[in-house]
Amino acid sequence: MNKEQTVRTPFWRDNRILPILFQVLFVIFIFLIGTYLINNAHAGLDRIGMNLGVGFLNNTASFNISESMIDYQPTDTYLRAILVGILNTIKVSIIGIFFATLIGVFVGISRLSTNWLVQKLAGLYIDVFRNTPLLVQIFIWYFAVLLPLPAVDESIEIGPAFLSNRGIAIPWLNMNAHTFTWLILFLIGLVGAIILWKIKRTKQIETGNRKYPVVWGIGILILSLLLAFVITMSGPVNIDTPVLGNFNFEGGYIISPEFLAVLLGLTIYTATYIAEIVRGGILSVAKGQKEAAKALGLKSSTTMRLVVFPQAIRIIIPPLTSQYLNLTKNSSLAIAAGYADLVFVANTTMNQAGHFIEMIVIMILVYLTLSLITSVFMNFYNAKSRLVER
Repeated sequence: MNKEQTVRTPFWRDNRILPILFQVLFVIFIFLIGTYLINNAHAGLDRIGMNLGVGFLNNTASFNISESMIDYQPTDTYLRAILVGILNTIKVSIIGIFFATLIGVFVGISRLSTNWLVQKLAGLYIDVFRNTPLLVQIFIWYFAVLLPLPAVDESIEIGPAFLSNRGIAIPWLNMNAHTFTWLILFLIGLVGAIILWKIKRTKQIETGNRKYPVVWGIGILILSLLLAFVITMSGPVNIDTPVLGNFNFEGGYIISPEFLAVLLGLTIYTATYIAEIVRGGILSVAKGQKEAAKALGLKSSTTMRLVVFPQAIRIIIPPLTSQYLNLTKNSSLAIAAGYADLVFVANTTMNQAGHFIEMIVIMILVYLTLSLITSVFMNFYNAKSRLVER
């Protein structure tokens, strides 16, 4: 063995070891910083006579929450109050994502319209609402639009709905004794419709003859609903209409102005970004695809639905996921309108119980969980909508 083969590179100069060494040192550094901060927090809490822990969550909350998706009383625990806040955050986020997507897709396509007026109106909408801070928009919707509405006894009637400074009272659906039967038959009909739709669609592709898969699917679903009606001789739900009471509308469902202000702010603001994402995705589709569809005699709407949008969706989904995450996190601004979301409840709990660190950790974990769930769902959809190349 010669001398050159026996000389080994020192580990501090070995490119295979150095990255691992730096990462280990970084982890140790973070651990030491974290330990110092935790010990410092413990010492500070000891000085003011408080302990770090989540045992306080079982204490009585003693504060009211204006709207809740579950039963809640001030005599309930902090834990149940936080659960109310989490559900309210999820509620406004899901509804906001739904409407922001609808508006964003519509405005994004309108931006590419050949109609001058439609194109300019879509551009004006984006320029105005995207360049205005979301917090300001929530303030405007709440203080300048919703609160100045007429009082309850002078509410504005719009069809079956009533609009006042207490919110919007709308008819609502209540379950009855036959709802479960309707639900079971509806699910059976839905499964049958999907199976039949796939069978007819496959045969249509194989033979080239029209088999009307959508018509067959809808027909099976309608048949299952007719069967449910024959069996129950009743509707699936009862319609509860709001009636003016002594202080507010009774019955139906009342959408509070606080929730409405937050929902409008989140929806309209996020829709501007979604519209630009949709526009960019559509423009990214090769021009030849549109020309080929036109050469086949497809209408513009059919070309957009069957040719352009399916190809654009793979580009739209990743930035769209970011907007969904932003909308969920921006819902924390709901406290500006007094809507009882997670931040509102956590802030009240911190002021009463004094456990700031625990509540901040809970908020971080909740928003992190919601973001991860959204990302997983969107990544799954992105994988399903990916183009299969041959």
